Amino acid sequence: MRLSEHPILNFEKVRGKEVTIYFEGTPIKAYEGETIAMALHAAGIRTFQYSTKKHRPRGLFCAIGKCSSCLMKVNGIPNVRTCITLVEDGMQIEMQEEKPLLPKTKKPPKWKEPPRIEADVIVVGGGPAGMMAAIHAQDAGAKVVLLDENPMLGGQLVKQTHKFFGKREQFAGVRGIKIADILEEELRKRNIELFLETSAIMLLQEGEEKLVVGVRKNKELIEFKGKAVVVATGAMERMIPFENNDLPGVYGAGAIQTLMNTYGVKPGDKVLIVGAGNVGLILAYQLYQAGVKVEAIVEAMPKVGGYFVHAAKIRRLGIPILTRHTILRAEGKEKVERAIVAQLDENWKVIPGTERAFEVDVIALAVGLRPSIELLHQVGCQIKYVPELGGHVVIRDSRMETTIRGIFVAGDSAGIEEATTAMLEGKIAGIGAALGAGVASPEWLKEIEKAQKELEEFRSGPFGSKVLEGLKKVVVE
Repeated sequence: MRLSEHPILNFEKVRGKEVTIYFEGTPIKAYEGETIAMALHAAGIRTFQYSTKKHRPRGLFCAIGKCSSCLMKVNGIPNVRTCITLVEDGMQIEMQEEKPLLPKTKKPPKWKEPPRIEADVIVVGGGPAGMMAAIHAQDAGAKVVLLDENPMLGGQLVKQTHKFFGKREQFAGVRGIKIADILEEELRKRNIELFLETSAIMLLQEGEEKLVVGVRKNKELIEFKGKAVVVATGAMERMIPFENNDLPGVYGAGAIQTLMNTYGVKPGDKVLIVGAGNVGLILAYQLYQAGVKVEAIVEAMPKVGGYFVHAAKIRRLGIPILTRHTILRAEGKEKVERAIVAQLDENWKVIPGTERAFEVDVIALAVGLRPSIELLHQVGCQIKYVPELGGHVVIRDSRMETTIRGIFVAGDSAGIEEATTAMLEGKIAGIGAALGAGVASPEWLKEIEKAQKELEEFRSGPFGSKVLEGLKKVVVE
């Protein structure tokens, strides 16, 4: 079902031309500019594939191309990430069952030398950190190229309808969706070369320079060569173990935000949210804005983890927040039909007799993120497990340069924080990359120091103490 009314967003205005795609031969209405997975959801289709061995149904989970739950056959080609692949008129979409094979009628493209794009700084990732890195690297004198595997810029910002906290210069009082527009406009004003729908599949050292290998639209191989690289690849949703956690209808919180806030598709009718951090609390309010009922939020910790202002808003709406509770299982045959939760004791054990059923068709997991460090790991950057930062992260210095000279990191791929810190880190990394490439003057060091001070101030609150502990373990000079 598509959303036609929203207190903040106007989907009718942004939807493209109507087209027709075919799911298992059945025509389905879609709009140019939306992904296959979003169009299928709008048509009520939740199951995208069946697992190879046990033939269990699978559906959308992350909606950012970082898991395998949305892989389908598109025009006969298997393993297409439908959550980041845009619809085209006449597309033939099929479920995947068994082990998919390439069709014999489809011949691979003839080998040819890939085009090579050269720049001073290559930015991988078009979210808040990547966009800020590109803007400031260009301002510092670098020629910049930015690539992102998604069909639009903005990363997590394009899902955020709430207003940001912080200082005026850090977009305080501005909605995330508007910040994404502002940063994209800044990129385009500078004529920074952008490659969307382009996945970075490899990061290599080539002498003193860096080589990023990208694939555009699953078809075209492109090489990006630069003196410095900023990796701002964000993060991916965490999963938690519970029975039937693979049923269609179990989503990462970000996937639900993508459905509702980016493409105007209703995720379901009744939702149980797992996790009462800021993401879970904000998601509950966004679901309310979209006309979706939130039955409850369950949180295993003894108290709410998010900001008081968010929790107070949710409680005023009458949505119960059940602390010291966990999800035991999802129930349903082909999709989620209900969720069973129970209370936990002080030793994190389920208290017998406290089980409770919620009749829901959506279970939203707001249980945290883990940094996407695959490219950094591949090229040989030193990695360390730091739970305070969300998992495995790279060792770096205060200018966001990793243990490999000329490779920088920023945003959630450096450690899980907020969009505000991602933008400040992006600024530092972008200027640092321009300095490392030898194209920025030393005066730009003052801008790095200014951003570092702003980061320090932003992290000085009670919610920043955990991050600061983590940074002590990875920031070296």
